[in-house]
Order: sequence, then C-alpha cells, then structure tokens
Amino acid sequence: MSTFPAKNEHYGTKEYWEGDDSSFDWFKSYSDLADLLHDLIPNKSSRILMLGCGNSRLSEDMWEDGYRNIVNTDYSAILIEQMRSRHGQARPEMEWHEMDVRDMSFPSGSFDVAIDKGTMDAMMTAKGDVWDPPQQVIDDCTKEVDETLRILKKGGIFIYLTFGQPHFRRRYLTRPGTTLEIKELGEAFHYYLYILRTSPEP
Repeated sequence: MSTFPAKNEHYGTKEYWEGDDSSFDWFKSYSDLADLLHDLIPNKSSRILMLGCGNSRLSEDMWEDGYRNIVNTDYSAILIEQMRSRHGQARPEMEWHEMDVRDMSFPSGSFDVAIDKGTMDAMMTAKGDVWDPPQQVIDDCTKEVDETLRILKKGGIFIYLTFGQPHFRRRYLTRPGTTLEIKELGEAFHYYLYILRTSPEP
C-alpha cells in the first residue's frame, strides 16, 4: 500500500484496501516475528487461518518458512482474487476465501491457529472515544473473537498483533475457558502480541 488514507476511519473500508495491489504490512515484518511464531507454532503442519489477510506478505513469508497449511480470508473479493492470482502457481497449497471474520463459514473446531495482524484494529477506526467505543465497534470485535474461538480446535491458539494497549483490547479477549498472555514488543514504539489459548481436551 503506497498511500495512507486522509482519515483514520478509512482503514476500515474495502475501498481503501482495494485501491492498490502492492503488498503492505502493518506492524512488524515476518523476520521480526519469526522466532516468536516458531515458539507459538512449533508444528509447521498446523492448520493456520489468516483473519483478514489483506495484501500482507505474512502468509507468503510463513509459507516460505515451511508453514504450508495456510488458509487466508478477507472480506474484499477483489483482494482475494489479486492474492490468489499472485500466489496460485508458486504456492498452490494456500487457500484464499472471500469471507467476513465476523461470520465465517468454516466448520467449528477446524483450525489449530488463527492469526490477526491488524484486522481487528481496522474495525476500531470508526470515529468515537477510544475509552468508550461505539457499539458497532464493540459488536464487530466481539463477533470476530466469538467466531475465531468457534473455528479453533480444543487447545488452539488465537494470535493477535496490534498497536492496541491491554486496557483497550483485553475486554474483547477475556473469555471463559481460555487463557490470555500478553507480550510487549518493540523499544521506542511498542506493539503488543496477544496470545489467547483455548482449553485442551479434558
């Protein structure tokens, strides 16, 4: 993505993301995250869901690192087609689906790992008080987490990378039957890695 939007809330629109077919990554690059992801996902055959893949290189870089069971979703049909065309021959194992993270059609318990790298943040760009977000933001973020927990297997993990500090994000990620770990990344400018684990089979 070569240009930034005129208004912050435009990050939450399809039109902004469909306006450029170049690659763009929010936050850290894969090289910055690889060691952490190796620890969190030691089995490279794990079935991994990318929540709102956009035009990020994350799936491509993970595939090159040996994670070959990756399923990508985005609510933009245009972006999904662009990414399918870009990667279809070189990375045929990867799947690409037009799908809204708030209402996914995957069966329950069908993924080992789900990764959100900026998708929930894009839904939070609506105008309003960050301390008292609009009801639409609350509903959208809650639905994403509900759906993510539904499609994860028992003992699965939801990995969420964001600028958002814990007092703004914890409300969406504190759920019965799960454990939440938060890692602070970076030095001068901080990022946060939220790791939400579902309970394993009894």
